[in-house]
Amino acid sequence: MTSTPSVATLLEATSDGCRLLVRLTPKSARDAIEEIEILADGRSCLKARVRAVPEKGKANQALLKLLAGKLGLPISALAISSGSASRLKTIHVAASPADISRKLDPGA
Repeated sequence: MTSTPSVATLLEATSDGCRLLVRLTPKSARDAIEEIEILADGRSCLKARVRAVPEKGKANQALLKLLAGKLGLPISALAISSGSASRLKTIHVAASPADISRKLDPGA
């Protein structure tokens, strides 16, 4: 049995915040941030689901809104830095990795 990676493994510090890898599932039955998933290439990502459809950026906006709510940040503090047309997205968050880790930790 393998242990679940910590939220800290998902975050990469930048000069003005951090980057977070997210695997998004659009057209879901509910909006939710789920567990950490290990990808085939060994990277860890946060799984998220949104009800929005992947048309005209609706699912991306729903993801940013969901994350902003969970992190207690304004939507303007988050941006998709890569993967806007892919399920696997890199999100730039204008907050410290320690704050993000604490807020996304399942035990918090």
